[in-house]
Amino acid sequence: MGEDAFRVEACVIEALPNGTFCAELSNGHRLTAFVAGRDEKIFAGLKAGDKVKLQLTPYDLSVGRILVETKKI
Repeated sequence: MGEDAFRVEACVIEALPNGTFCAELSNGHRLTAFVAGRDEKIFAGLKAGDKVKLQLTPYDLSVGRILVETKKI
């Protein structure tokens, strides 16, 4: 993701197969979030209700990359 990417906070709704998650932004928008590369092992314990920071591009707002887990509920 390039210079145009921006970061938002989201809540994990459910874990999907292959390191992907369904996440919801504060405005109610739902999207698919994924973990890239080596980070898959770090975020393996994510579950519904966890807050994460996502990186999105303005070109495709239906997919986001998980950068950081902010806190658990």
